[in-house]
Amino acid sequence: MEDFLKTIGALNDETRVKILCFIDQNERVCVCDIESAFGMIQSRVSRHLKILKDAGFLRVEREGRWAYYSIRSPLDRFRLQAIDEIRHLGIELPKFEGGCES
Repeated sequence: MEDFLKTIGALNDETRVKILCFIDQNERVCVCDIESAFGMIQSRVSRHLKILKDAGFLRVEREGRWAYYSIRSPLDRFRLQAIDEIRHLGIELPKFEGGCES
C-alpha cells in the first residue's frame, strides 16, 4: 500500500508529470538540462527528481559533477502503464537543449 501511495503521490504534481514526460521523451537527461528547460533552480529540480526516483520511476547515473536521469528499466506494470498514459496527454514540453557545461 505504501508503495502505491508513493507512486500516486509522485504523479500528483503537474511539474513532476512534465519532468517525467521530458525525461521519457529525451531518454537520458542531465539535471542542468532540466533546470534550463523548466527555468527552475537546482534545489527545486532535485526535490522533484528525488520524489520521482523514490517512487520507482527514475534511475540516476553520476558522471563527474553531473547527474543524468532516465526512466528505470525494467518498470513494473503499474508504473509502465502510468508512463504510457502520460505519453497520451499531449503535454507541451520545453525544448531539450542538451549539453551541460564541464
